Amino acid sequence: MTEDAQRAHWQRTYQEHPGMYGDEPSAPARHAAEVFARAGARDVVELGAGHGRDALWFARRGFSVLATDFSPVGLGQLGAAAEARGLAGRVATAVVDVREPLPFEAASADAVFAHMLLCMDLSTRRIEALVAEVRRTLRPGGSFVYTVRHTGDAHCGAGVAHGDDVYEHGGFAVHFFPRHLVDRLAEGWDLREVHAFEEGALPRRLWRVTMTVPPTAPAPRTP
Repeated sequence: MTEDAQRAHWQRTYQEHPGMYGDEPSAPARHAAEVFARAGARDVVELGAGHGRDALWFARRGFSVLATDFSPVGLGQLGAAAEARGLAGRVATAVVDVREPLPFEAASADAVFAHMLLCMDLSTRRIEALVAEVRRTLRPGGSFVYTVRHTGDAHCGAGVAHGDDVYEHGGFAVHFFPRHLVDRLAEGWDLREVHAFEEGALPRRLWRVTMTVPPTAPAPRTP
């Protein structure tokens, strides 16, 4: 599946199934909010926010949120939900394609959150470049919490193979992470936790990764 086809598939999915993930925040977002609060974060950038269940949770917890996605349809639903809940003053949205450099100033955010965004249809090289961009965006001491489906997942190795541990099921392409990729992405960071958990009826098998920028570390070079 081409990159443009993936974007079109998500656009169509959000149009046909508005609010498809429900109103309740994901378990990783609940965890991330606690991590961010303990670190004294005030603002959160969410990558791959979709229709916004987690972005709205961060806003309810008092953070200023910039919710990003490559689907204007999903972000439109998020904006409407924020307005309806009286959270519009805490939530901004931006169409961002993480296959390109992030459009943020260096050291401009306290925290970044990405639930199953890194395991979308991204090559390993693009994932490495994205994590370098996240680190550039974070202030010293800033926190990054992300989740990914891993190679122990039931769908890994099934469906349409696209190479680089990417398999397509029902139109959705997923990059299944081996553990060594998590460790490589954490080089130069303080890796705080790699937590295994399950989600959904299959169930999907994931890792929740928490890592921080060292307080005095130099900015990394983009791969």
